[in-house]
Amino acid sequence: MPTSAKPRHFSMLRDFHLADFFTLGNAACGVGSVLFAMLYMQGQQLAHFYAAAALAPLAFFFDVLDGRIARARHQHSALGRELDSLADIISFGVAPAALAFAAGMQGGWDAIVLGYFVCCGVSRLARFNVTAESLSAGADKVKYFEGTPIPTSVALVAVLAWAAWQGQVGAQLYGGALQLGPWQLHPFVLLFALSGSLMISKTIRIPKI
Repeated sequence: MPTSAKPRHFSMLRDFHLADFFTLGNAACGVGSVLFAMLYMQGQQLAHFYAAAALAPLAFFFDVLDGRIARARHQHSALGRELDSLADIISFGVAPAALAFAAGMQGGWDAIVLGYFVCCGVSRLARFNVTAESLSAGADKVKYFEGTPIPTSVALVAVLAWAAWQGQVGAQLYGGALQLGPWQLHPFVLLFALSGSLMISKTIRIPKI
């Protein structure tokens, strides 16, 4: 390799802005939440469940901070937008679904609803990315969201944490379980169906602060 050539990974690091590292902090929180949910399923230690839940608001903090830093430094980029979406789907899509599964929503219908919830989050983020330019109308940021933002799933995590605090997880999960055909459905999981449906709604417009 010629001495003047530089490794590609160094070039990639130069493309990162300060805000992007906070976005990666968001993603790390999401991964940590999934791992703690798995530890809870293995050992049933509530400390692991609480740790998984606590990482959701921390991810939200990083998500808010990266946007503020990017706007303050005027460092918007396509890379940053894609990183933000990928981090959000881990922290506010996959991680809440994993925590719900760990909390006891493990029936066949539950799995379908949780999959629907994550797919709605993916669809909502993809739609936002492709329409962001037209929605922003030349401004520094998008003026409103179509559908509820995916970080609103932090509210679902808070409800799960409260249920765990009250001992209402596992066999004691709020709402019990229904046997519908070959699989079980825990009515609690319908909150995730509602959240996912609100994310992909085009009739809901929420101003972005």
